[in-house]
Amino acid sequence: MPRIFGVDIPKNKKIRVSLCYVYGIGPVRALEILNNLKIDPERKASSLTDEEVSQIATHVQNNYRIEGELRREISQNIRRLIDIGSYRGSRHKKGLPVRGQRTKCNARTRKGPRPRVGGIKGK
Repeated sequence: MPRIFGVDIPKNKKIRVSLCYVYGIGPVRALEILNNLKIDPERKASSLTDEEVSQIATHVQNNYRIEGELRREISQNIRRLIDIGSYRGSRHKKGLPVRGQRTKCNARTRKGPRPRVGGIKGK
C-alpha cells in the first residue's frame, strides 16, 4: 500500500481515485497531477513504482497545499473571522450555517440533533 504524506492510499483502486484520499486533492486535481507527470490515471495504485510515488509526492509538495498545512490555513482563516467579529465569524462560533441558508426548518447538520422536549417519566 503506497504512502503519500502519511496517508495510505488504497492499492486496489485506480490511481486517480486513490490520490483523492489525500486531504486537499480532489478528482480534478488528481487528474491534473497525473497528466503533468505523464502517468496513466487508469492504472492501479499497486502497479506504481517507488520512483513514480516519489515523483507524485515531490510534485504535490512543490505545487499544492495539502494535509496539515491546508487544515491549519483553514482553521486560521476561521479564527481570524471570529477574532475580527465579523458576521461569518459569529456564525462559525455559534455553530450555525455561515453562507445564508435558512435555519427555521433545516440546518440539522450544522445545528445538531433537536433538543428533547418534555418531562422524564417517573420510575
